[in-house]
Amino acid sequence: MSLRQKLDVWLDQPWVINLVMGVIVFNAILLGMETSPEIMARAGGIIVALDTACLGFFVAEILLKIFARGGRFFRSGWNLFDLAIVGAALVPGSQTMSVLRALRILRVLRVISVAPRLRRVVEGFVTALPGMASVFLLMAIIFYIGAVIATKLFAASFPEWFGSLPLSGYTLFQIMTLESWSMGIVRPVMEVYPYAWVFFVPFIMITTFAVVNLLVGLIVNSMQDAHQEEAGAVTDAYRDEVLTRLIAIEKHLEEKTRS
Repeated sequence: MSLRQKLDVWLDQPWVINLVMGVIVFNAILLGMETSPEIMARAGGIIVALDTACLGFFVAEILLKIFARGGRFFRSGWNLFDLAIVGAALVPGSQTMSVLRALRILRVLRVISVAPRLRRVVEGFVTALPGMASVFLLMAIIFYIGAVIATKLFAASFPEWFGSLPLSGYTLFQIMTLESWSMGIVRPVMEVYPYAWVFFVPFIMITTFAVVNLLVGLIVNSMQDAHQEEAGAVTDAYRDEVLTRLIAIEKHLEEKTRS
């Protein structure tokens, strides 16, 4: 086994993965502490030094993976994700680039690429995107129809909520999230239009309970499919390993028989 192969195996060991995850969490805590002026006034130098050390650790890890895996490193989406996150942290920040400094917290997202269960969640979400696009299109149609109806019905008495199509769409979005929808919007409207509930209640039933639950169902379905694919891949790998061992045993027995 070559040095690169040994290093590749070493990088995949559980304790190494746990170490990387621990450094990610520790770095997230440091970045949170940097938001406190009191803490930075007392221990700012130590925090900055530890943050730089964490960044150096991540850079070393990426370089080791590139050396160990060569071209295979760039064929993995998760490796490219890690490379982009760490690379963004290396961009020099200044007073005019405060956004880039704030984006250092994105290093916490590396927990997703390190933890298999979190990767499964993200993969399930990405797999569900095509189906979700259809649901979002359906929701957009429902919102457009609802906004037109609400503007026509309630604009005269409540222009601050339904005075235009964009205002009606935003108000309906607030209603869909159930944020102060009853006492804040619907009941005041019903004081002027007593039968307004005939519009609002079906809208909430369709958007909040039907369409949103449909989105959740799509994501859960995709996560289950991803889990089944992963379990199938593990089973196939185990089967191939067993077959390889059986073939090796048969060859060994044949050699003994001949001798």
